[in-house]
Amino acid sequence: MAIPFVPRIDDAPYAVATQVSPLVQRVIAQNPSKFSYHGTGTYVLGSQDVVVIDPGPILDSHRDALVRALDGRNVVGIVVTHCHSDHSPLTEWLHKETGATRFAIGPHRVYEGFVEEDDHDPSEDDPDEKKPESDEEKETIDMAFTPDYAVVDGERFFVTDQFSLTAVATPGHTSNHLCVSMDAENALFTGDHVMGWSTTVVSPPDGDMRQYFESMKKVIARTDSILWPTHGGPVTEPAPFLAAYYEHRLERERQIIEQIAIGNNTIPG
Repeated sequence: MAIPFVPRIDDAPYAVATQVSPLVQRVIAQNPSKFSYHGTGTYVLGSQDVVVIDPGPILDSHRDALVRALDGRNVVGIVVTHCHSDHSPLTEWLHKETGATRFAIGPHRVYEGFVEEDDHDPSEDDPDEKKPESDEEKETIDMAFTPDYAVVDGERFFVTDQFSLTAVATPGHTSNHLCVSMDAENALFTGDHVMGWSTTVVSPPDGDMRQYFESMKKVIARTDSILWPTHGGPVTEPAPFLAAYYEHRLERERQIIEQIAIGNNTIPG
């Protein structure tokens, strides 16, 4: 089953706060790569009292864009979906500037034999998918990040006059991955659990395919009207998209099992 990837956003401007829904603005960082596609999408939720999801990478241009986007507004919360270098590093700066509480499932776990880089190219999951022009950005881990408040699955952890946010724990891409539900627009911010342009990397030991499948089942069972990935455009028809996304993973698993069954149990270097 082919995944109905959403329309490309190659022409979406960098360093500009774009109003993508009545309550949501998106600022795209200029960090295109084989991991981040057109770049990291930082989301600003609300009008005056705002919550920022995934402040993004340490780039002067992106930080300056957030300064402009947040000028005259009150940052009341910062949410991190997970601790990769294209999602969380600017959180420390934004926290110091605003004093806003940092929310996440928790810090990144450390394992024996810990490796910070993953060279899997997610664009290879779709042979028709055009690769981003730059592949210099590596998906490394932000070990410095620790939330002020650790949310738990199903917790309505933040309420404003305009919306409330509920935690949807989605381990798999990372053990501490978090999706965020916004009730006012029946929207789910999916981080890297579901991306609009490609499938996600699931790299052991912190990435876990069993957990990823269970997290996919959880998201499929929801009734969100729209998904907002950190990379790629919005998914406006979640049900068929998620069904195909899940089936694609199952097909990959079947292909691996078939190869092992005929004796192909090594991967050429």
